[in-house]
Amino acid sequence: MKTLQDQVVWITGASSGIGQALAVFCAAQGAQVILSARREDELKKVLQSLVQPERHDYVLMDVTNEVQVLAAHQTVLQKKGRIDWLINNAGVSQRALISETSMQTERKIMEVDYFGQVFLTKTVLPTLLAQGYGKIVFISSVAGLVGTQYRATYAAAKAAIHMWANSLRAEVADQGIAVSVIFPGFVHTNVSLNALNGAGNPQAQQDSAIEQGLDANSFAKRAISAVLARQDYIVIGGMKEKLGVALSRVAPQLLYKMIRKVKVK
Repeated sequence: MKTLQDQVVWITGASSGIGQALAVFCAAQGAQVILSARREDELKKVLQSLVQPERHDYVLMDVTNEVQVLAAHQTVLQKKGRIDWLINNAGVSQRALISETSMQTERKIMEVDYFGQVFLTKTVLPTLLAQGYGKIVFISSVAGLVGTQYRATYAAAKAAIHMWANSLRAEVADQGIAVSVIFPGFVHTNVSLNALNGAGNPQAQQDSAIEQGLDANSFAKRAISAVLARQDYIVIGGMKEKLGVALSRVAPQLLYKMIRKVKVK
């Protein structure tokens, strides 16, 4: 599968940011895109921004609501008859110290960033197995590879989905299903505006690192191109992020010392 032409691509968290950028790029490459998120007005705007919007559709869904996920899956099959790609992008970030983060907030982040993606994937998996083909993509984070201050639960959830995806890949590799995990570094989106503080509320301010991050459309092009090239482990970011990932493999102790000295909020 070297092209997206006429591929049915279901993207979660598609109402803004990385999800929106992925949708725009996939549509431009000829895919039939299904957008999912909680905000219908925003999904309608994204839909109308796509090339040939009549080829695409949206399905409202909260990934933490299992009833909605099951219904959305059936709706997608009714509309398109199949699912070629599932891109698990829905997520929420964090900006709070561990000592400030309530257990309710800890669980909320895990529900969105880990359990939501797991349940949706388990829901779609039988369809892909029956087809005998398909791609499952998870949007993790460089934070899930290195861990930093103010993002403990977010990093844990992103690391968890990475390991879960690795196991899934091993289990379905000989059944025509490809599994890729993408690790974004800083990408210029509204992720930090929506990141949760310790009480579980959006922090409502933009981080300077995110403000100076990679353009979301450039990220989308690199991400989809890498998946089409059958890459499983995809790190996309600047030199600092790539250095951090490299050090996490070869010199983790040095990385931990560096992280302690860096202001990352």
